[in-house]
Amino acid sequence: MIEKKSMRTRIAPSPTGYMHIGTLRTVLYDYFLARQSQGQFIVRIEDTDQERLVPGTLESLLKTFQTLQLDYDEGPVLMDDGSLSQKGKFGPYIQSERLKIYQPYAVELVERGHAYHCFCSEERLTKMREDQVAAKQAPKYDRTCLELSSEEIKQKLASGESHVIRMKIPEGESSFIDPIRGTITIQNSEVDDQILLKSDGFPTYHLAVVIDDHLMEITHVLRGEEWISSTPKEIILHRMLGWDMPTYAHVPLILNPDKTKLSKRKGDVSVESYLKKGYLPEALINFLSLLGWNPTADREIYTRSELVELFILSKVHSAGAVLNVEKLNWTNAHYLKTMEEGTYLEWCRPWIQTLSHDRSALDQAALLVRDRLQILSELPALTQFLFEDKLNHESALLLWKTQNKQEAAERLTAARHFIVGLSDDLFQSVEKMDSAIRAWIVQRGWGNGEVLWPLRVALSGQKQSPGPFELLVAYGKDRALARIDEALTHLV
Repeated sequence: MIEKKSMRTRIAPSPTGYMHIGTLRTVLYDYFLARQSQGQFIVRIEDTDQERLVPGTLESLLKTFQTLQLDYDEGPVLMDDGSLSQKGKFGPYIQSERLKIYQPYAVELVERGHAYHCFCSEERLTKMREDQVAAKQAPKYDRTCLELSSEEIKQKLASGESHVIRMKIPEGESSFIDPIRGTITIQNSEVDDQILLKSDGFPTYHLAVVIDDHLMEITHVLRGEEWISSTPKEIILHRMLGWDMPTYAHVPLILNPDKTKLSKRKGDVSVESYLKKGYLPEALINFLSLLGWNPTADREIYTRSELVELFILSKVHSAGAVLNVEKLNWTNAHYLKTMEEGTYLEWCRPWIQTLSHDRSALDQAALLVRDRLQILSELPALTQFLFEDKLNHESALLLWKTQNKQEAAERLTAARHFIVGLSDDLFQSVEKMDSAIRAWIVQRGWGNGEVLWPLRVALSGQKQSPGPFELLVAYGKDRALARIDEALTHLV
């Protein structure tokens, strides 16, 4: 048996699309609870709604777990050859493979008087709901089939009439203690007679999830706040079946900057889209973990082990958390700046490998823009100018503030002559290059901006770029002079 202090948490996504960014935050909180209690984190696939399944999304979900290096203890496993396996003693972990498990419980609930057969057609149910809405009533099943006699039910079943099994919601109220939100009480009169078993023999979400959580010994269920209204159905099912209930905690929504629910219509919502843009797994994990929770409130960067150790479910805020892209970019940039140089270059190479066959030059380019890089997808735009034959300078961009073309050309020509005379060793050190050129500018009685701005733009062709000293060292003397000569033709 599982020790009481150990938590068994689970995430149960449906293979109907990519992993939502909000789902990943819930995954992280599940993961933290399991790891800090020496418990288990389980992945279970809920695919009973066969009409909504999207081929390939199960494999995509599992690949995302691999990319994020989120190890789970039980669940489906994507093998190296692309095939699926499963690990854990409570399997199968894919609901469509557990159909024989659910049906006996639905029958048991009918026999105990907690559920009943419903033979209503879809047409009748649609008309019923329309009439209720027109009468400004909450749409609920009207329990017509609950009035059927046992003989009528037997005859309909014997004739093979299509039917479902519905739970019979009792009177009273359902309460539970949510670690994030406190005690929540919902009147059972607000709860519909939920379908438990569909006409095709597949269970609905509520029956399957309650049975699976019980049989897999799940102790804590974390999910989005939109599931609060559904929790009474699961509380009632636990009572009907005589089972202890897990702890239910409802995580707040992740919101757009305008405080609306994060949706595809207003931007990216999938984890995969953020990874494809070049956000690092650890940066994404760090950022999402702190959406609505911060263990110390005095810093923004934590290691994964710190997050595991410090996580307290009751400290998660109940209010929605805004996804601040600027903060995410800052977090990602921090990881890019502080990781080992070799690791940084490994992350960068795939993004710029088409710019040159010279790996050394590619690495140098990546290092040159490291302090300015926020997302890996920015790399091609930030470094491409380094590999182009011509830059097509904009003459206006070469001018510093109120500088005119003649003044810029004079400063740039003088800088060219000075660079021609520099020794080769200066092109090996940014610091030495910086010191030499700044001393020369002082000697000429000029300001730094009026020289260094046109020089930098001459070397890069861009409004924003690495500094002129870094670019001189990156190019070498001959290529740097060629860039300057090209720029001067635009100042004639």
